[in-house]
Amino acid sequence: MVLAVIGLIIGAMAIGKDVQRNAEYTKIKNKFVDQWEQAYNQHYQRTGVVVGDSQIAPRLMVNGSTYGSVPTSTPLSGGDMTGADAPGRVCDKAEGAGMAGGRDGAATTLRDQMSRAGVRMPPGRAEGYEDRYVYLDTNGNPQEVQVCFQWNAPSASDGSGNVMIISGLTPDLARMLDQMIDGKPDAREGRFRQQAVDGTVANAPGLEWIQNNKLGIQEGATDAGRNFDEDQVYTVVAIYKMTQ
Repeated sequence: MVLAVIGLIIGAMAIGKDVQRNAEYTKIKNKFVDQWEQAYNQHYQRTGVVVGDSQIAPRLMVNGSTYGSVPTSTPLSGGDMTGADAPGRVCDKAEGAGMAGGRDGAATTLRDQMSRAGVRMPPGRAEGYEDRYVYLDTNGNPQEVQVCFQWNAPSASDGSGNVMIISGLTPDLARMLDQMIDGKPDAREGRFRQQAVDGTVANAPGLEWIQNNKLGIQEGATDAGRNFDEDQVYTVVAIYKMTQ
């Protein structure tokens, strides 16, 4: 009887941890990701342009005010932006870990631009770090989510147009966010997808988020994973398509 009671207690604790983690992931979606999307849209509504764009000569692209010209080796015609040099992404202080293709001259004024437009940012990690959010992974180690905004050229494999880049996501958090946003966890398609996953293959089936929580942050994405409790869980970067 004692062993049965102990087993029930342990089982209840395990279930409780899962419930608590799901609640925390839902909070990240509602209190951080969704609120940054709203802040981005409010900036557009108040200024008429997206973050970093010029109000005098808008280009409808994130950080469009710093956009120079297309490369001379790939001249554009008829409004074709496929070969355009993308302007730097808009972050605050530094780009998040794992973000592909570091953008030269990336603006680091996300907080300043939001403040100038009178947009109230999510509380985030703390004042001055509104672009970040800290949570615990499945091993109990701290992880930091960070958001940036950028414009992707039409030739970008992981989605074109203005997007929010979200770094520091554990695989299970990324899948849950994808499920809540798109209705299915698909790394290749939808508004929410994995960075650097090719979505340009015609009529291709969906793709799973291939990483898992058995991988440590010090390991590669294709390693089997040693699954030590003290390991900080491997993180991925997501692309979230904006509507403006």
